[in-house]
Amino acid sequence: MGISNKLKAVVSLALLFSTISVFAQNQKFRVTLDAGHGGKDFGAMYNGHIEKNIALGVVQKVGKILESTPGFDVVYTRKSDVFIELIERANIANRADSQIFVSIHCNANKNSAADGTETYVMGMTKVKSNLEAAKNENSVITMEKDYKQKYEGFDPHNPESMIGIELMQEEFLDNSISLAAKIQDGFVKALGKKSRGVKQAPYMVLHKAYMPRVLIEMGFISNAKDGAYLDSDEGQQEMAKAIANAIIGYKKEYFGSGNFEPADERPSQRIQETPVADTPTPAPVQTPTRAIEPVVPETTTSAGVVFKVQISASGTKLPTTPSNFKGLSGVSMMSSGAKYKYYYGETSDYQMARQKLSEAKTKGFPSAYVVAFRNGQQISLDEALKN
Repeated sequence: MGISNKLKAVVSLALLFSTISVFAQNQKFRVTLDAGHGGKDFGAMYNGHIEKNIALGVVQKVGKILESTPGFDVVYTRKSDVFIELIERANIANRADSQIFVSIHCNANKNSAADGTETYVMGMTKVKSNLEAAKNENSVITMEKDYKQKYEGFDPHNPESMIGIELMQEEFLDNSISLAAKIQDGFVKALGKKSRGVKQAPYMVLHKAYMPRVLIEMGFISNAKDGAYLDSDEGQQEMAKAIANAIIGYKKEYFGSGNFEPADERPSQRIQETPVADTPTPAPVQTPTRAIEPVVPETTTSAGVVFKVQISASGTKLPTTPSNFKGLSGVSMMSSGAKYKYYYGETSDYQMARQKLSEAKTKGFPSAYVVAFRNGQQISLDEALKN
């Protein structure tokens, strides 16, 4: 074999191994870890124990365990004492196309005898204590600039105002409950902790994460014993190990120990940025010489593309009558495995689809988003809008 052929063979092998390496990296199970609170938001504070510091300490330890475990990739919403907006925490997970989102917190109560762990999944509830817990966590959005615009009128003091999620929450509910149950089981079996159970509540940080997601309350820092334990290096290491083991067990059960197929719809495709209007600057008064017609930019789409607004995904098959969808007519349904996806409208005009999206949100589907299809197959919006 000549030098030239040998060189070609070496290059080919290098490219092959590089491709295999990249493929393997792309198939890693990605976890977004969210340390609750941070920066100007201290969270609960009792007896010198500060929630934001404890949450960060545990998250860093969980991350270290997962990063040393083959097949895992870890994304952090924060790795230092900084303030991160609730919606940005969820969107960090969405942009990363994570398989799960785990938000870690400490509990607190005026009753210093309260103890035990609990893990929440996203959902509406009428249980007063669950609503109160969600209200406390959601109230942090008032520290954010222009929060009323960003959260589309959501009232953090009234969690029940998070309307339109009854169907959307079902999309990840079963998997979220499974993950939460594994976490609680780990706390009980490995650490002997008292379990307050898996609960449901309307947490904004969970609502905007488009994947199985849980919020862990590791214990009550208002309880002298629990607070001291959670604020110790030993306690944090034990809690972190229990959480990491639950995540590893979840991955093994649902995805096996090898490669897995990515989801049909990536979370990054579903992010709906809410524009925040700048404060207008008064313009100098001028007398126009003639009226000028505004030019409306035309959005060019690829041939054969249609747009729909996905308003929900559920394990429940529902008749597509307006009464089941807050009065919206023209709803269609498509099945995908064990899920049923519901869409509002159908048009080849992207601007018209945006109008339909606005209508859906007004009717009470704040998590609705535009999707594109070609020949019955879903494609990305970027591809649909190519010239």
